[in-house]
Amino acid sequence: MTRTGRDGAPRNLLSGLRHLTSEQWHYVEDHACHPCAEEARLRLQAAHLCYDSSAESTGLQAAEALGVDPNRVLKTLMAEVDGTPVCVVVPADCEVSMKKLAAAFDGKTASMMRPADAERLTGYHVGGISPFGQKKRVKVAIEQAALSHLTIFVNGGQRGLQIEIDPNDAAIAAGAVAHALTA
Repeated sequence: MTRTGRDGAPRNLLSGLRHLTSEQWHYVEDHACHPCAEEARLRLQAAHLCYDSSAESTGLQAAEALGVDPNRVLKTLMAEVDGTPVCVVVPADCEVSMKKLAAAFDGKTASMMRPADAERLTGYHVGGISPFGQKKRVKVAIEQAALSHLTIFVNGGQRGLQIEIDPNDAAIAAGAVAHALTA
């Protein structure tokens, strides 16, 4: 689901997530619905966690803090398929298969993007990259198996900020295609 911005260009329905004030996040937590998501009837909740950059896996740390299975907490990774930037959303307890990722975008090769390039492209810091509202819109793929959950957690654009949302709503809002992406 996209709508147009003032310039007439398509924009992500949830692009406003990056710019929320703490007061607006309290609205999200209290009302379980983000203001810019109301029109599309997307239901979501925000959870603030203590971000530990020294953790071996911040996704697994988030799952433990939230008290949920790690396959419900999705990590957002930036990669390149045949040199073109893409966004990949997979469960925190899984690794991306570069072969499957390339095939998902009809490419031949895939590789992870350098952290500095990912930050420049998305406008988010590594550890806080969200599939929503990135500075530059890129193609997005989500792990197909994640769509079977009632809700999932994805990064909300800040380190330690997780958004609980229906996975199908997340895929629609991010403009994602679903594929088997994990090794």
